[in-house]
Amino acid sequence: MMIDARQYAPAAARNRDPICAVLREVLPPVGLVLEVASGSGEHAVHFATAFPALTFQPSDPDPQARDSIAAWRDAGALANLLSPLAVNAAEPIWPLTAADAVICINMVHISPWASTVGLLKGAAAILPPGAPLYLYGPYRRGGAHTAASNAAFDADLRSRNPAWGLRDMEAVVAAAETAGFAAPEVIAMPANNFSLVFRRAPSGS
Repeated sequence: MMIDARQYAPAAARNRDPICAVLREVLPPVGLVLEVASGSGEHAVHFATAFPALTFQPSDPDPQARDSIAAWRDAGALANLLSPLAVNAAEPIWPLTAADAVICINMVHISPWASTVGLLKGAAAILPPGAPLYLYGPYRRGGAHTAASNAAFDADLRSRNPAWGLRDMEAVVAAAETAGFAAPEVIAMPANNFSLVFRRAPSGS
């Protein structure tokens, strides 16, 4: 009897279509899209289905997550969805040297700050000038939560791991600028989330 390794994340089913609508305006028409922290793999399958001209490279540092991604990939039988890579955003060297876009959904608040800094540096290292880095999730703005539900969520995250928690958007933007990205386009999303669309700045700018 085969065991189905697919995991299910309820948030993925809720947010995938609003995210997809933004990605239609952000992603290049063709090329390789690296997803960092792919989690269950549900987003990767959905996006690969929605953008058949793009090739999607899912990744996750967790072996169980990679098993789930692989199982979703096998079930979907999508030629433009590659086998998952082990990418730890906080590591200085990634097993991928180039991509045309990088996307990262719901990682920044459920990981240490070093992972966000590593994500920004790593993405800058593999993206060409003008290419997008897309982040999705909840943030504080001006040091304050944007909704009471976000404050409760933040408290829950920090009780589970003191290194987790909602980040100040301004801190993420500042770290991105240091890494080599221009100021982002900020798009309000459902359920008090945001899309941040960074573009790799030209060298020497």
